[in-house]
Amino acid sequence: MDWKGRRQSDNIEDERGSSGGGLGPFGGDGGGMGFPSGGMRRAGGGMSIGTIIVLVVIYLILKAMGIDMLQILDQGGSSTGGAGYEQSSSGPSNPADDETKAFVGVVLAETEDTWQGIFKSMGKTYEDPKLVLFSNRIDSACGLASAASGPFYCPGDHKVYLDMAFFKQMKNQLGASGDFAQAYVVAHEVGHHVQNLLGILPKVNQMRQQMSDADSNKMSVKVELQADCFAGIWGKFTQQKGILDAGDLGEALNAAQQIGDDTLQKKSQGYVVPESFNHGTSAQRVRWFKQGFDSGKLTSCDTFSNPI
Repeated sequence: MDWKGRRQSDNIEDERGSSGGGLGPFGGDGGGMGFPSGGMRRAGGGMSIGTIIVLVVIYLILKAMGIDMLQILDQGGSSTGGAGYEQSSSGPSNPADDETKAFVGVVLAETEDTWQGIFKSMGKTYEDPKLVLFSNRIDSACGLASAASGPFYCPGDHKVYLDMAFFKQMKNQLGASGDFAQAYVVAHEVGHHVQNLLGILPKVNQMRQQMSDADSNKMSVKVELQADCFAGIWGKFTQQKGILDAGDLGEALNAAQQIGDDTLQKKSQGYVVPESFNHGTSAQRVRWFKQGFDSGKLTSCDTFSNPI
């Protein structure tokens, strides 16, 4: 991907090195890339309001006594869970990190250009999302999340969250290397932002509150595949600008293949549990990204009315 020298987005918030602590509201999520360790909790799931209030009261009491539970958790709770996620350090930045940040800034800027144009053609105004870079854990409007959750979008604050160490995991553990594979990750999360602006996410999250876990997972798959399709649309417009290199499309399709629910479950546990899928199979993710890439049209991304 010929990205160097292109405009970088001003909508990057660099929170790397900060504690990321705090008690979030534990709200619903907009979605993420999907990994064995899970992600942000679904709308309607998680702790009750009463439980949250009790935890907040306990936290404040301990804080008044000079006991900071967040510091204790930060020192002793470094486990990343089943995905074996490589947590980033909070030390000084290095040239490689700086270049990756610049790359993410360019990709985000390209998504801004693409979706501003598409929304304008529909008579709508596109609101640029913020992209938050963090290390280890972060407090969002959707709750306190660790890097093990993978990249995610929070509809509560219209922000995409990314620990750039995830790109190393993609290459070293998932077999998904290449700059356009990384760009696909960002474009997928921005796809959830597009869903939010179009009113799709609020409607879906409301519906999922009334569903069984199995039906909620099926609805989640449709949401994620549509975000893949929207990422493909962005890829199409990027190609038309002439900044894609030979092999870039293959990198994105390989990434989609490597992060399918079935592929990840086979790698992590040796077998698949289809009823637990909530992001889509490898074949589905490849198909819907390519569908968006080939057509460049929102109407081609209706995963809710068409068979997935």
